Amino acid sequence: MIDRVRGTVLALGADFVSVDLGMVALRVVVPPQTSAEMRLGGEADLHTALVVREDSWTLYGFADGEQCRMFEKVQTVSGIGPRIALGLVSVLGPEELRRAIDAEDLASLTQVPGIGKKGAQRIVLELKDKIEPPTSGSPGSPSAGGVDQGWRTAVAAGLTSLGWNAKEADAAIESLAPRLNELTDPSSPDVGVLLKQALRSLDRS
Repeated sequence: MIDRVRGTVLALGADFVSVDLGMVALRVVVPPQTSAEMRLGGEADLHTALVVREDSWTLYGFADGEQCRMFEKVQTVSGIGPRIALGLVSVLGPEELRRAIDAEDLASLTQVPGIGKKGAQRIVLELKDKIEPPTSGSPGSPSAGGVDQGWRTAVAAGLTSLGWNAKEADAAIESLAPRLNELTDPSSPDVGVLLKQALRSLDRS
C-alpha cells in the first residue's frame, strides 16, 4: 500500500498530477480542486489510495487526509467504484458528505453524476453506522485558492471528469460568472461551492 506521495510536480492535467520521486515519477489521479492548486515545479504532498483492478493499478491522491479516508470508505458501498467515489468527495467534501449521510439527505447525494436515488439510499444504509458524525452543521468544501481563470479551469475539469461535455461545462461556468460575488469570495473562490452550483444549473437545464 502507498499511503503518501511527496515530490516535485513534473506534469499536470485536469484530473491528474505526475510526481517526480527521483528515480521514478508516479501518475496520481486527483480531484480537480487539487490539480488547480498545484504548479509545475512545485511540491506535491498527497495522501493516497491504491485501487487495484485486473487490468490496472491506479493511484488516487488527495491534499487532505480525511478526503482520502472518505474516498476509501465510500468504495465499500456495493456498486460504488473509484470514479463515483472521487466524484462524491470532490463535489461534497468529507464534512458535507458525512452530514448528508447522517441526515439521510438523498437530494445532496444525488447532485453527484452517477448517483441515483437507489445509489444514495445504499450509501446511507451501508455507511450511516460506519462513519463519524459531522463535526458541525455547516458543509465543508475544499478551497481552490485560485483567481478567475483558476476557478474556471477547476470547475470545467470537475464537470468534464464527472461526465458532462465541454460545451455543457462552459455554459454552466458562464452562468456562474455574474453571480461569483454572491456565491463565494471572488479573491479566493471556493471551487467546491462553485462546482455544486454548476451541477445545479445543469440539472435545471
